[in-house]
Amino acid sequence: MNLPNKLTLLRIILIPIFIVLLMMGYYYISAVIFIVASATDALDGHIARKYNLITNFGKLMDPLADKLLVVSALVCLVQLGDVPGWMVIIILAREFTITALRSVAASEGIVIAAGKSGKLKTVFQMVAITALLLKNWPFVYINIPFATIMLWAALIMTIYSGIEYMIKNKSVFSMK
Repeated sequence: MNLPNKLTLLRIILIPIFIVLLMMGYYYISAVIFIVASATDALDGHIARKYNLITNFGKLMDPLADKLLVVSALVCLVQLGDVPGWMVIIILAREFTITALRSVAASEGIVIAAGKSGKLKTVFQMVAITALLLKNWPFVYINIPFATIMLWAALIMTIYSGIEYMIKNKSVFSMK
C-alpha cells in the first residue's frame, strides 16, 4: 500500500477517535485531530499526483474518507447544538446527489472528476468545522463571528458546487 493510501486510511481511523473525543466535550483536542485528518486529505492527493501513485483504492476511498470526516463532524455538531440540522440536511443532500450522479456515470464508463468548486466546498466545510470546534477562537476576542460566516460560506459553496456538477453533467441523466 502506497503512502497516499496510508494517509487516506489514517483519516478514516481518526474519525471514530475524533467523534468520541468531541462527544465527550474535548473540543480543542478533537479540533487538532480534525485538522490533522483534514491535512491528510490535501497531502495524499498531492503526493498521489506528484509521484503518479493514483490507485483505484485511492479514487474510491479518498472522497469517501472526506465525506465521512465532514459528515461525522457536522452530525456531532448538530447533536451538540452548534450547527442547525437543516444546514446539514442540505449538505448531505448535495453529497448523496453527487455521489449518485458519479455512480450512474461510472456504470456507463464516465468518470466525473472533482471540480474546483467541489474542492473549494470541501475547504470551506473543513475551515467552518475547525472554527466551530475551536469555538471561534481567536476571532472571539475581536467579536467577529468567523465560524458562522464560514458555515454560511460552506453552505453556499455546497449548493453552488452541487448545481454546477448537475449542469456540467446533465448528459448523464439522459443516458438510455
